[in-house]
Amino acid sequence: MNNITLAPVQPDQPSHLMPVFGRQPISFVRGRGSYLYTEDGTEYLDALTGIAVCGLGHAHPVIAEAIAEQAATLIHTSNIYEVPWQTAAAQKLAEVSGMEEIFFSNSGAESNEGAIKIARKFGFLQGIAHPKIIVADRSFHGRTMATLAATGNKKIQEGFGPLVEGFIRVPFGDIEAIEEAAIHHPDIVAILVEPIQGEGGVNTAPQGFSYLEEIRQICNQHNWLMMLDEVQTGNGRTGKYFAYQHTNIIPDVLTTAKGLGNGFPIGAVMTQGRGVGVLTAGNHGSTYSGTALGSRVVYTVIDLMQKENIVANAAEIGSYLVDQLRTQLADQNVIVRGFGMMIGIELPKACSELVEIARDEYHLIINVTAGNVVRLLPTLNMTHEQADDLLKRLVPAIKNFLAV
Repeated sequence: MNNITLAPVQPDQPSHLMPVFGRQPISFVRGRGSYLYTEDGTEYLDALTGIAVCGLGHAHPVIAEAIAEQAATLIHTSNIYEVPWQTAAAQKLAEVSGMEEIFFSNSGAESNEGAIKIARKFGFLQGIAHPKIIVADRSFHGRTMATLAATGNKKIQEGFGPLVEGFIRVPFGDIEAIEEAAIHHPDIVAILVEPIQGEGGVNTAPQGFSYLEEIRQICNQHNWLMMLDEVQTGNGRTGKYFAYQHTNIIPDVLTTAKGLGNGFPIGAVMTQGRGVGVLTAGNHGSTYSGTALGSRVVYTVIDLMQKENIVANAAEIGSYLVDQLRTQLADQNVIVRGFGMMIGIELPKACSELVEIARDEYHLIINVTAGNVVRLLPTLNMTHEQADDLLKRLVPAIKNFLAV
């Protein structure tokens, strides 16, 4: 095997990368479980996991072995042929989701694009010429043109008009606003929401997950598709395999990505009920949809999640972290919320600089979203010992920051 060692990037060396990311002045060369390491061996506790991606941790040996073995066997053919690993991965995903039809995409945004196409085709089949989809304020569904239009964030939409039409925006958690929209827009065909708004600040609806149950009733009443964006909340993140499983309902269309491949780029759009059979041959596709390599990764991730009771661990350790954060920060005027390993700590002031403080002073990788919410997305298989390590780093970082 040829080992290639990259020379360190020099500060004055020109970069040919498009400058679309606000990069931090650090790079990691190795990972293991909940920890990342720089070139000089410095260890950092990763409480972000690539923004809810590496749920089983970095360099998981079973996943690494599956990738290496499959890469040395067969990476890609085409979907004009049968792909056995794709069939097997779809079966696994159907088992844990309760969905019936599955299309593998390459990202969360592509999965949501697929959901939007399903909604429009669903409307077309009913003779609706200009179908509309209800979406929520402060949502995030992706950065492609359609998902950008569906996203409830004017800042990231700026400069990309004219936006794709056909979206009706309502406040997140406001059932009355949905019912009002139904009165004034007879061409509505679907609702697309996140069970928990991740980029929006780890927001749950005021009525909790019963919000989803109310949406399900409205969709049944009006013959709309209930579509859930579980790109971030799926794959065990909230202490259930999918967040809607905190309720007794099931959506018609479900999207996911991020933790589905534990770092390998793959997503899925799934259907059941009214969503089944809407897309047919020629309606949708992707060159890289469900490659042998990607599908084997999905199969391996789900298999590990099942065999090692990862979802139950995420629920247990996540509950422990929330309880400890509420106790240890009780006098700091903060609000701690979350389910499983999706936790938000709302501070009484803007705290974007906490990312740098936590990284440089406490060797802790975190994220700040919505301006004043510390977002934690740790590994789902985190141990109690590692959870305590996280608390020992994070709590003093927050206290010292708020004391200034």
